[in-house]
Amino acid sequence: MTGPGAGRAGWAVRLRQFDPTLLVWLALALVLVFLVVNPLFRLVLTSFAEKDTGAFTLANYAAAYGRVRFVEALWNSLVLGAAVSALCLVLAVPLAWGVSRTDMPGKGLVRLLVLGTFITPPYLGAIGWILLAGPNAGWINRIWRGLTGAEEPLFDIYSFPGLTLIIALYSFPYLFIFVSAALDLVSSEMEDAAAILGAGKWRTTFRITLPLVLPAILGGVIITFLEAIALFGSPALIALPARFNVVTTQLWQFFSHPARVEVAAAFAMPLLLVTIALFGVQQRIIRRRGFVALTGKGGERRPLALGPWRWLLFGYALLVLTLAVLLPYLILGQAAFAKAWGRGFGFDNLTLANFHFLLFEHATARQSVVNSFLYAAATACIAIGLALAIAYIVQRRLIPFGGVLSFLCMAPFVIPGIVLAIGFYAAYAPPPLSLYGTAWILILAFTTRFLPIAFANASAAIRAINPEMEDAVRILGGSRLTAVRRVVTPLLKSGLIGAWLLVFIPATRELSAAIFLYGPDTRTMAVMLFDLSEEGNFERLAALGWLLLGATIVIVAVGYRIVGRDFMLRRGASD
Repeated sequence: MTGPGAGRAGWAVRLRQFDPTLLVWLALALVLVFLVVNPLFRLVLTSFAEKDTGAFTLANYAAAYGRVRFVEALWNSLVLGAAVSALCLVLAVPLAWGVSRTDMPGKGLVRLLVLGTFITPPYLGAIGWILLAGPNAGWINRIWRGLTGAEEPLFDIYSFPGLTLIIALYSFPYLFIFVSAALDLVSSEMEDAAAILGAGKWRTTFRITLPLVLPAILGGVIITFLEAIALFGSPALIALPARFNVVTTQLWQFFSHPARVEVAAAFAMPLLLVTIALFGVQQRIIRRRGFVALTGKGGERRPLALGPWRWLLFGYALLVLTLAVLLPYLILGQAAFAKAWGRGFGFDNLTLANFHFLLFEHATARQSVVNSFLYAAATACIAIGLALAIAYIVQRRLIPFGGVLSFLCMAPFVIPGIVLAIGFYAAYAPPPLSLYGTAWILILAFTTRFLPIAFANASAAIRAINPEMEDAVRILGGSRLTAVRRVVTPLLKSGLIGAWLLVFIPATRELSAAIFLYGPDTRTMAVMLFDLSEEGNFERLAALGWLLLGATIVIVAVGYRIVGRDFMLRRGASD
């Protein structure tokens, strides 16, 4: 049959065969572009735009790098990243080796305390160390002066070494996760072969075991470097009083009144480019499967007997984790329940007034608690919903450019939070949306920031589901949306709950993005902690910090019950 009638019949067949859910997938793809591409595109455009006219100019770059102190801030960040990475090697690799490959005692305790370090916001750890090692009133320096009579402090936390120590103490869990996960795969066969040839335990470790996991070590070092140069909270608390800048604190200063958004965008470009380049190197390193192939995944893995040395290794692990968790938690707890933290421990110094003031008298602090959990819950729901949909599109090949969507979902991982915030400011603060200072701009920025966590977990979970069950639903007349709602989502319930918690927890403490986007009524707990630190009221500051820590610990405990033991560390290794 030919002619107009045949054409109309062909179109009728195509319409009957058309899956209307395709429009849903395309709409979700547009949402992803709105969240990821538009802010970055506007960031780049803003860096080349004249403030009043929007005309092309290089003046913003000249202003951003026309002063020595601005260039010094960039150099300080690079040196800080290198120093933190080197210190993380010293902290993390022995702990990972001890837990994964030796008969060191207390492995469960070490893993638990590493998890405690992992969930501690770095800026809260910095506050704890200010109370411990402040040059005048810090407890370590007060005890030092009392014992020795010295006038100079033992350690001044307001210094470059102090900042390096603090960031390393809360960044080494990333390297620990990478190295311990790789060491868990190393078979004992090659170590046995080295022993047969006369190599001792230490020679075998340094010449056989650790070289086998070198890609994981290098990958983890790069991640810790990127974490160090992208942090805002710890540098703001330590570097600014010490009178030196890094990139993130300099960006914050560009936003002081009057805001110089164009100059900030230009100044952020090197940080973004360095992050992208190093993440690319990290991905190339961890894809080098030649090292993994040598490990023999099916081989036997026996712990290395260290004899008396195992207690020394355990003591070192406890020292590191005491510095990272036990001492800061102890001093924060003492300050939170103290009338005056400098008076020390004593029943006459105990009080609940700090918590009462924050929760019932200080309206802004109370609202910040509500805001933090409300925004984090909204972020987790949106991120998981979007990630599940995009992962389903990519894994089931529903549209031809699924690979691009996968890339966009993971792209925010290489965008520092502070750079992402500037992009959101440039894209959505001006009219017509005018979202600056609203809850929506914070929720959207948090969603974009933590979308890679949600997508990585959703994608891995969907890969494990046989598509034949969805096909059965469609054969019985159901749509793809019905299959997702009635088959895929119930099967993924446990995994999605774990992914939801993994997004919720960091969203409650996010500072780098929030500090640029919050308004008078949208302060979060992280921003409130930063504000209280500027007031110098450490008792109330510690109380608010303990509220955040306590809530995080409860949430992690719920995750343990629902998803399984160490769900954060295991999942974190794959993110």
